[in-house]
Amino acid sequence: MAIIPGPLLQTVNSPEDLKKIPEEKLHEFCEELRQYIIDVVSVHGGHFAASLGVVELTTALHYVYNTPNDLLVWDVGHQAYGHKIITGRRDRFATNRKYGGLSGFPKIAESEYDTFGVGHSSTSISAALGMALAAKYKGEAGRKVVAIIGDGSMTAGMAFEGMNHAGVSDADMLIILNDNGIGIDPNVGALKEYLTDITISPKYNKFKDDVWKAMNKLPIGKRISKGIAHKLADGLKGMINSNANFFESLKLRYFGPIDGHNITKLVDTLKDLKQIPGPKILHIITTKGKGYALAEKDQTKWHAPGLFDKVTGEIFKKAYDTPQPPKYQDVFGKTIIELAEKNDKIFGVTPAMPSGSSLKYMMEVMPDRALDVGICEQHAVTLSAGMATQGLKVFCNIYSSFMQRAYDQAVHDVAIQKLPVIFCLDRAGLVGDDGATHHGCYDVAFFRCIPNMIVSAPMNESELRSLMYTAQLEKTDAPFVIRYPRGQGVLADWKTPMKEITIGTGRKLKEGKDIALLSFGHPGNFAASALRTLQQEGIMPGHYDMRFAKPLDEALLHEACRQYPKLITIEDGAVTGGFGSAVLEFMAKHGYKNEVRIMGIPDRIIEHGTPGELQRECGFDVEGILQTVHEMMNEKIVVKEGRLSV
Repeated sequence: MAIIPGPLLQTVNSPEDLKKIPEEKLHEFCEELRQYIIDVVSVHGGHFAASLGVVELTTALHYVYNTPNDLLVWDVGHQAYGHKIITGRRDRFATNRKYGGLSGFPKIAESEYDTFGVGHSSTSISAALGMALAAKYKGEAGRKVVAIIGDGSMTAGMAFEGMNHAGVSDADMLIILNDNGIGIDPNVGALKEYLTDITISPKYNKFKDDVWKAMNKLPIGKRISKGIAHKLADGLKGMINSNANFFESLKLRYFGPIDGHNITKLVDTLKDLKQIPGPKILHIITTKGKGYALAEKDQTKWHAPGLFDKVTGEIFKKAYDTPQPPKYQDVFGKTIIELAEKNDKIFGVTPAMPSGSSLKYMMEVMPDRALDVGICEQHAVTLSAGMATQGLKVFCNIYSSFMQRAYDQAVHDVAIQKLPVIFCLDRAGLVGDDGATHHGCYDVAFFRCIPNMIVSAPMNESELRSLMYTAQLEKTDAPFVIRYPRGQGVLADWKTPMKEITIGTGRKLKEGKDIALLSFGHPGNFAASALRTLQQEGIMPGHYDMRFAKPLDEALLHEACRQYPKLITIEDGAVTGGFGSAVLEFMAKHGYKNEVRIMGIPDRIIEHGTPGELQRECGFDVEGILQTVHEMMNEKIVVKEGRLSV
């Protein structure tokens, strides 16, 4: 179905085209842009509510600033769909987040207007400051730099670090605080309360009016001297009430709050702020999901709803004739409640992802034992370590790719002290259409090299439950990693009895001959499926579900190495330093000379697509396993209609 943009939007293929639209018609353009995002995302999927909330801001920025010479740095990128459409990617927007199509986030390799690759939050201020300092050093006095950050992202320590440096620099940069009270889930913490106080303060609204009256006296169209600007800034500080002390204490000149959906006000404000040099912050108030009533009402649900009927709001779900397996995250969310009901030492901690991780279930029934700490992975890990020193069993639930942000804390605060924090790493492996910034590729490799660390992965939901049970036992006295993928598992009847698993032991699932499959985690299901096909062809591989990458089940490995001359390791993590590497290290230590193939995520950046498409690209899907077995067994391979046969 062809989606036709509105008449004004049809004329805009670049910011230069946007500037040709009369200012009094910008509100019409914004409505067309908002409707186009709704039309495309409802049919093709993607993130939704965040970009609707910044339509006016996006339009104003490209209308006022000289992009791409002036640099816009978006935080995360969920909110950058309008930016992509304005900057020449309108006709390709339907390919957003699809295999081979546009990235769901700004990406340097995709467009000169995408100044910085983003996917994880709170990087914009630091990156923009670096660009502004570089422009100053290179003598590019006319170049402007703007960081656009949501208030959810502002909770992270990196944002504070960036502001702390920016305030004492003389970098010419503007920070725009997009205050909508929500990231993916509602924001938490003192900053949220602080911003609310500013927004509703009568004194502060009077201050705002005084500021803009002063601004209106500026000579429009003329460049203000640095001295005059500093005097103006000093004068404005005198009008600021106590609520603004936080930003002013960091020596950032603060302006706002203003209505982020008033395009005229935004354009006028940005034009004025362009004339004031130095580091400054503009606070705007927006509504996530603006212009689509259902998204405004339930912003978490409509963050990324999938395909939907834009008229009725019905979100399309696949219909199944039989019960389907649950998502791994939901198995975690329900199982931790079961465990916590029997063990009063259990706590749950997540950095701003209670819905994504399904810790929300525990937060509903045990609100005093489940904590959302905001977008603060480092804090989440060290908080969990502190609780562990007092005898608590903390399930610290973090997406695998976000765990990278707290690596030092995992080493310094947890592993060195051998504190039994339980790391439940959601979204391990290839996550799909979020792409390179969100794939959980590296956790096995970076955790496996840390002393005292236990690294495990369940093959199915039942194994996940038993690993969680084992991790919370009193005798488990070391940090324990449990990694599992995004999406559905394999067991419709998943609520199985939990049992203790001896740490460092795997399972022999199938006796065979000549060749053995050693799988780690969910890809063991791909191996099992391939094995059934191979048996029909007369090939009888053995299959071991190893369960632990550290410590390895050495008894099983000795058995496999002695019995099978050919081995294949299968994992959904980086092959460099991952589970397969661990097997090779074991073999080298014990002098084994078996022929080995390592299957997993290759040593390159994997872009976006469905998990199935990406697993096929990386070669460890069912067909990839079949092909590798055939190659090692010296069979002739024939590819026909996407399937392998001998």
